[in-house]
Amino acid sequence: MADETTLYNTVAPLRNVVALVELTDRVQNRGVGLPGMATFYGPSGYGKTSAAVYAANRFRAYSVQVKSAWTAKKLCGSILTDLGLNPARTVADMIDQIAEEIARSGRPLFIDEADYLVSRNMIEIVRDIYESSGATIILIGEELLPQKLRQWERVHGRMLDWVAAQPGDIDDVRALARIYCPQAEIDAETAHYVLTMANASIRRISVCLDRVREYAVTHGTRSITKADWNKINWFTGHAPAPRKISA
Repeated sequence: MADETTLYNTVAPLRNVVALVELTDRVQNRGVGLPGMATFYGPSGYGKTSAAVYAANRFRAYSVQVKSAWTAKKLCGSILTDLGLNPARTVADMIDQIAEEIARSGRPLFIDEADYLVSRNMIEIVRDIYESSGATIILIGEELLPQKLRQWERVHGRMLDWVAAQPGDIDDVRALARIYCPQAEIDAETAHYVLTMANASIRRISVCLDRVREYAVTHGTRSITKADWNKINWFTGHAPAPRKISA
């Protein structure tokens, strides 16, 4: 997996990045007659979207991130924009356009925030695209996405695999430290402390490491140890307690 762990800009080779690359590769190279859809799912903050950015570059995939207010026409139009095509007038014709292009190119289609496809009853459009193209389609969404898809048997039954994004680990902390606080060296004990404070969330690990960088720069130090912990403004993600404001 040496190629898969090469950095693209500031996307570190985290284990969820590697997991999505492996999933996409498995679906792209599936055997004849096997289904060509898959789902990559997990809680917010686990780095799924960053993994999608990496994998999209790795496989030259088409990619869209669904918005909560999107309609079927907006979904198809956005996919066609990424494909570089002018949308047809009707949703039915747009589906045919998408299917023809991704079948011709052989490139995967990533759909991030796919939970909105279910909540807005647009998931059958994606199935139509898949059935008409036979292309690789990867849905990316929250932890309950596989359960949400169970009510759509014609979609659920076309999944080749379900891969769960994993919480951050100590190797992820070290990889992210090279990006977010290159000015400072953190010892092993501090790296574990960052993981704990961030509750293993990739997003919060990144924010905590940026706080370490800020502390190191303002205090003119390059080595962060346990002695510095109480002086750093750690980010745990917990909502602050309400303030008592006097009249």
